[in-house]
Amino acid sequence: MSADQELSGRLALVTGAGRGIGEAVVRALVARGAHVVATDLAPDGVEKLAAEYPEQITARALDVTDPAAVEHLVAETETVLGPLDIAVNVAGILRSSTVLELTDEDWAATFAVNTNGVLHTSRAAARRMADRGSGSIVTVASNAAGIPRAGMSAYAASKAAAVMFTKCLGLEVAARGVRCNTVSPGSTLTDMQRAMWNDSGCTDEAAAARRVIEGDLAAHRTGIPLGRIADPADIAEAVVFLVSDRARHITMHELYVDGGATLRG
Repeated sequence: MSADQELSGRLALVTGAGRGIGEAVVRALVARGAHVVATDLAPDGVEKLAAEYPEQITARALDVTDPAAVEHLVAETETVLGPLDIAVNVAGILRSSTVLELTDEDWAATFAVNTNGVLHTSRAAARRMADRGSGSIVTVASNAAGIPRAGMSAYAASKAAAVMFTKCLGLEVAARGVRCNTVSPGSTLTDMQRAMWNDSGCTDEAAAARRVIEGDLAAHRTGIPLGRIADPADIAEAVVFLVSDRARHITMHELYVDGGATLRG
């Protein structure tokens, strides 16, 4: 089968699919022939995607923090569309704050989406995949899960928890044919990234990108050795690889897609 149709006949569920990395993942899966159930808390983005690809995308509103809603959607998906082959956790939020100023509400809200949401979606999908003996789950985390970031404690901790949860799940279901991996992006040109720049007072996107690429010693941040901010499609391509048969012997892996920013050995 040609690479451009390597996922033909497969059914995928993507959370946080309305924009940014989630949207790019949906487009990349569709380009390889998959049918995608594209979900998001705000339905406008996924409905627009479904209008572009009415034969390949099913749009659904979903709050990943609600375990009953997730279970219902996965069950409905399998009843109406068939067995789920792929699940991709992309839904996430960022609330920047120093630890000394971090509120309990911001901490709880961050974990509710970034960690609990991964649990809810992965658990519902993995139960069914394990019973059938096949499936692939990918969690989109962050390179902040592996390196301290000032002002991002809740986000970094929630992503680190999501990474380890996904690895533990992968260990438990490996013998039943289900692979679980994570993709950890660095700075990527999304609305979340732009909001971080705006919050820091930098409204010039080109200047903000240069600062990220060059690094900031005062903020204890290295730059990006490859010299560019990632595009959402860069992350999506890594996801597609991990859910494909090309990665059939890869599980419990954490793939950094950050241009070398964390200097991973």
